[in-house]
Amino acid sequence: MEPSLADPSSRVAEALKATRALILPVDGVLNGGRLTFDGRGEELCSVSVRDAVAIREAVRHGLLVSVFSERAAEGYRPILEGLGVQDIRLGSASFLDAYKAFIAAHGLSDDACACIGDDVGDLAVLERVGLPVTAINGADWLRNRVGYISAFEGGSGCVREVVEMILGSQGLWPWVEPSAEED
Repeated sequence: MEPSLADPSSRVAEALKATRALILPVDGVLNGGRLTFDGRGEELCSVSVRDAVAIREAVRHGLLVSVFSERAAEGYRPILEGLGVQDIRLGSASFLDAYKAFIAAHGLSDDACACIGDDVGDLAVLERVGLPVTAINGADWLRNRVGYISAFEGGSGCVREVVEMILGSQGLWPWVEPSAEED
């Protein structure tokens, strides 16, 4: 999303309507920036139920969802597969390279993608996508470099808010009351 003199809310509204894919990193966005291990050193994985419902609805309504991690966070794979996530790239050496492979595999343009990031390592992808978003608890440095700052923290409803916005703008979120203009 290039800076311009246009009303920022109209630019976000246009980007929401154009979004066909949502890219999410595991760390910071899905797991809230927490890594938890059991007594054997095995990672314990969890995802917000609100975020999980939103991911399932996004997939059900045709939004491509891709989840990346530079770590081999394999504990997330069964959770993500159970939600219907179509593209899971765990243990990717580079978030940007994984993103490029994802859009090439699905014939997508950057403008058709939204990405939620929370730290400077996500910036290379956030700078390319049509709708760059950060969680409210994302790195301060990202705040002037994204198109939208979620009102929710990563791992605590940020994904849900963005999915609601995308599907709602496209008339696909099933729990939105029609506006007076649509009646």
